[in-house]
Amino acid sequence: MSKNVNARQAALEALTRCRRDRAWSGDTLDAIIKSAALDRRDAALASRLCLGVLQNDRLCDFYIGLRLGVYQLLFLDRVPPRAAVSETVELCRTNRCERAAGLVNAVLRRVAENREALPPIPGEGTGEYLSIKYSHPRWLCDDLIEKKGYAFAEAFLRKNNEPPKLFLQVNTLKVETADYVRALERAEIPFREMEPAGCIELDGGLTPALPGFEEGLFFIQDRAARLAVEIAAPEPGMRVLDACSCPGGKSFAAAIRMRNSGSILSCDIHEKKLKRLENGAARLGIGMIGTKTMDARVFDPALEAAFDLVIADVPCSGLGVIAKKPEIRAKDPESLRGLPEIQYAILENLSRYVKPGGVLLYSTCTILSGENEDVALRFLKNHPSFAAEAFSVCGVQSKDGIYTFWPHVDETDGFFAAKFRRTV
Repeated sequence: MSKNVNARQAALEALTRCRRDRAWSGDTLDAIIKSAALDRRDAALASRLCLGVLQNDRLCDFYIGLRLGVYQLLFLDRVPPRAAVSETVELCRTNRCERAAGLVNAVLRRVAENREALPPIPGEGTGEYLSIKYSHPRWLCDDLIEKKGYAFAEAFLRKNNEPPKLFLQVNTLKVETADYVRALERAEIPFREMEPAGCIELDGGLTPALPGFEEGLFFIQDRAARLAVEIAAPEPGMRVLDACSCPGGKSFAAAIRMRNSGSILSCDIHEKKLKRLENGAARLGIGMIGTKTMDARVFDPALEAAFDLVIADVPCSGLGVIAKKPEIRAKDPESLRGLPEIQYAILENLSRYVKPGGVLLYSTCTILSGENEDVALRFLKNHPSFAAEAFSVCGVQSKDGIYTFWPHVDETDGFFAAKFRRTV
C-alpha cells in the first residue's frame, strides 16, 4: 500500500480485505498501518474505524448500508460531521466508485442532519432489538436473554462494542513489577495495575512500543487466562502438561509462577505454532518448557498418570473475545454444534494423564454454557475419580469449582474455567 494514504483509506482497505479474504482484522490492520507508515494518531483512528465498523455493522446497515461513513457520524464524537461526509465521499472517488459519490454524499448528509432523530429500532425488549442495536447475531442474543436475563445480556453486548483493553503480564523472573511500572511511567504510557500481581491493563487499539519487549520483561495475555493459571495453582517442582498450549500464555504464566523450577510440556496439534511458543519462551528466559506435537484427543500411553497438573484449554467458538475479534459474531451457529463433543473427547483423554491427587483444569474463551458448564458437568458425572474443587482467587470465587468470566462483570475477556482434582 502507498505510504500516502490516510487513516480512513487504511480502515477501508482493512475492511475490504476482511470481507474479501475473510482475514482477521487485527493482523490485517497491523500490516496496513505498518505499510502505510501511519503516525500514532492516524493509526489509532484507523484502528478505531475498522474495529468500530465490524462491531456495529448491523446497526449501521439498519440506518443505511454505508458503514464507514455512518459509523463515524453515529459513534465518533471527535470527528466533525462535515469531515466524515467529505472524507467518505472522497474515498468513493479514489476507490473507483466515482459514480456513487453523489449518492453517498446525499445519504450521509441526510444522516448527519438527522443524527438526533434517527428512526427507532423496532422490538425494544426483544432479542431482535439487541441484535440490531449491538450488531450481534440474533441467536446469541436470544440465548443470552434466556439464560441470563435481558439486562445482563444487554450489558454484555454493550461491553463487546467498547474498545478492548490490552493486558500485559510482567515477567518476574527478570524484573520486579514495581521496576517495570516505573519504566511505563518514564515512557509516559497510561496503565492500570490489576490483580493478580504483575497484571497491567493498557488502553486497547494501537499501543506504543512497550519498554522491555526484546529483553523479555513481559508477555501479552488477557487477565482471565492469567487468572485461570492462578486457579490451577502450579507450584515449583511440579510436572505440568499444557495440552492445547499455543500461543503459549498459560505455559509462560505457569512457568513464572513456578519460578522456572519443574517442567512444562506444551503441546499443540500444529507444529508451526509450537515454534512461536519456543521463541517466546526463549525471549522470556524460561528454560523449563518442552514442546511436542500432539492431538489432544488421541491417547499417548507414555503420558498416562504422569502430571501433577494438566491444563485443557480446548478449541471453542471464541464468543468470549468478540470485542477483540468482532468477526467472530458472523460465525454460523451450525458450525459450532459439534464443538462440545470435541471438547469432551479432549477433556476425557487428558484426564488420563493426571496423577492421583493432581489437578485437571478445563477452560475455554467462550461464554456458551453448552461448551462450558455442560461439558464440565458431563465429565464429572462420568468420571467419579475426579471431584470439582472450590477456589477463591483475586476476588473470583466458586464453591463448585466452575466459573464463567464476563467482560462487563470481571473486566476480562469472556472465559470459562473448571477445576477438578483426581481423588484416586
